[in-house]
Amino acid sequence: MRLIGCIAVMAMLFVPIGMSAPVSGAIFTTDSTCTGVNLNIYGSKDDVYLDGGPAHPGAAGLPDGSYYVQVTEPGGTVLGKSLTPVVTVSGGEFAACYRLSAILLTAPAFTVPGYGDTSNPGGEYKVWVSNVSTFDNDSSKTDNFKVKVTVDPGTLRVRKFYDANANGINDDGQPIVGWKIRIQDGVDYIRFTPVDIILEADTYYVAEGTPLQTNWVATTPNPLTVPLNDGDDTTVSFGNVCLGAGGGLTLGFWSNKNGQSLFNASDPALMVTLNLRNPDGSNYDPSIYSTPFRTWLLNSTATNMASMLSAQLAATRLDVEHRFVNGSALIYAPGTASANGLGFATVNAVVAEANTELGLRGLVLSGNPYRSYQERLKNALDNANNNRSFVQPVPCAFSFAP
Repeated sequence: MRLIGCIAVMAMLFVPIGMSAPVSGAIFTTDSTCTGVNLNIYGSKDDVYLDGGPAHPGAAGLPDGSYYVQVTEPGGTVLGKSLTPVVTVSGGEFAACYRLSAILLTAPAFTVPGYGDTSNPGGEYKVWVSNVSTFDNDSSKTDNFKVKVTVDPGTLRVRKFYDANANGINDDGQPIVGWKIRIQDGVDYIRFTPVDIILEADTYYVAEGTPLQTNWVATTPNPLTVPLNDGDDTTVSFGNVCLGAGGGLTLGFWSNKNGQSLFNASDPALMVTLNLRNPDGSNYDPSIYSTPFRTWLLNSTATNMASMLSAQLAATRLDVEHRFVNGSALIYAPGTASANGLGFATVNAVVAEANTELGLRGLVLSGNPYRSYQERLKNALDNANNNRSFVQPVPCAFSFAP
């Protein structure tokens, strides 16, 4: 039985020699229709075509220019290659859908069109696309495909979603396209979401890529081990949120002239409702702003963690009171009691938790068993006050190393 399949070989290509920064791109092996990008198994070497560009979901266009192609065994033995550039990219898209056996010359003589048979018992081949004829590793990207008869392969689908409510469930209706995914069963397949790849029955290691931007937080397990049987149609999903601004204002703001100008007659009474602490652990109940409150903020110290927690609590409470921050907004607050299992809590919940803790313990020095807990509360409020831990309503920018 002959099965025409297709594999998505998505490769991040490096820039030509002389340029300092790598460039991104995606290529695919596909079938003669040149429409599929995620099939993996081919019935014949002549069934394998090469395509690429941003017209394909999750793909990035290669830099315009000309490229060399080769096919090897998984271990690197060359089975066929082009002696001149054979792939042209224009406007980020491949100028044509290229039949691999037609653009390569068979090793070792490189005089006959095509490429040799792999000795790999699983029918594995590796395709290379490069901007240099030597196919240097730092100028090339590779991926694998198979040529063999498979009666009933399975389909593995990988989805990426933006988890705006930070609950670990794909219920926000925000799919993410173009997130890097690694699928492995002894060899690596690099794909970009959405992924629908036809594979042999096996157990696969599936992992989402870590973006270069550090403000992304995963809300689902990563990696996953996925068994795929003959004929299975299995979907796995990965969720993430990105963190950023939410209106927070720092201790520095509330201690300078800008904060002083906003501090109104009702704010001292608001501060009195909080269980604020002095550096020595005693209660602090401001009656006016002016110098005493400003001095208290600036003199807060982490030597007594309750003192620094108090200062951050006061700033956050003022942020909410003056409507710079929505108290119902989600922030990343791992290790706090009010956070859900993924580490997210509302601003109001962390404020209430911190206030309760300060009412119980006002002097928390080094060695105190509650110090690390108070520090987690302090960090959660500090990050919010510095405007870096609010869950954003829509996805932020992301990119991946080549």
